[in-house]
Amino acid sequence: MSRPGKVLAVDYGTRRVGLALSDSARRIALPYRTLAAGPRLVEEIAAIVAAEGVVEVVVGLPIGLAGQETPRTREVRAFAEKLRARLGLPVHFVDERLTSLEAERRLREAGFKPSREKHRVDQVAAMLILEQFLAGEG
Repeated sequence: MSRPGKVLAVDYGTRRVGLALSDSARRIALPYRTLAAGPRLVEEIAAIVAAEGVVEVVVGLPIGLAGQETPRTREVRAFAEKLRARLGLPVHFVDERLTSLEAERRLREAGFKPSREKHRVDQVAAMLILEQFLAGEG
């Protein structure tokens, strides 16, 4: 395991950014919040990190289905670098391929309509990214 403490996961999108948060023991990943993408995003995340006592951040990295980097991959890497510089915390990447599809499937199973609740899709996608990261620590 890395450092003790909470981990924040970020599912970075062009319109919305889903967040998920672990407990301090890093056993549970829960959907947390959806933020609007925009110029204040890094500062909003910094405020959440401070308020929640987050010690690490994990960002979902959109890799092409064949495993290649895309322009979107580079955009997310640049965003993560801004986060790292602002927060002064470790920022990790997790391959996020198909997390949105899985998030939609889980929401449908729970009785939600993903097409009407995109903010929930973003949060659950972030939760899946966080679960993957936490599973890799064990």
